[in-house]
Amino acid sequence: MRISELKERRIIRRATRNFDSEGKRIYNEFEYDFPYNPTHKGNETERLFAKIIDLIPFFLIIRFGFHELMIVSLFFSIVCVLIFGSLSETLWGTTLGKKIFRLKVLNDNGNYPNILKSLQRNLLSFANFTPVFTDFVPGPNDHFNDPSTNISLSMHLNNKICKTFIVKESKIPEIKKLLSEKKLA
Repeated sequence: MRISELKERRIIRRATRNFDSEGKRIYNEFEYDFPYNPTHKGNETERLFAKIIDLIPFFLIIRFGFHELMIVSLFFSIVCVLIFGSLSETLWGTTLGKKIFRLKVLNDNGNYPNILKSLQRNLLSFANFTPVFTDFVPGPNDHFNDPSTNISLSMHLNNKICKTFIVKESKIPEIKKLLSEKKLA
């Protein structure tokens, strides 16, 4: 069994037009199987900051240790993050930045990715900076906010292609349990 094949059963309650004898609305219940989502809300921001945290030490070492130009330091620090990130994700499932946010990288089987898969996802991470636009409309009693458009970055392309998942460390036991239950069934 794979993480991408896991399902989560949910009960959806929908209101009907009918009421019971006490005047309470009657609801219909429907059961659905949804794809299991191992990620968490707001992980795009955490992942972006984790990538920046991974870049900073290399940038500082190259910039001030080797006295290189800023653009040269940035280029070489990106290369270092690609290589070091791939190695550390393969060995420990995390990088320095991800460790601060308690994030781990898992492949579709629930293990740390191998070096080639990790290198592939790190190379594809530069294509992740695709903006996602969402409209914000304040509620009827919200007098202080104006309607606006929010921009966030979609950080899922590399994981979708590589079939890897960025999960909180605390969620790993749940994922392992779900995977072992499905193997037994």
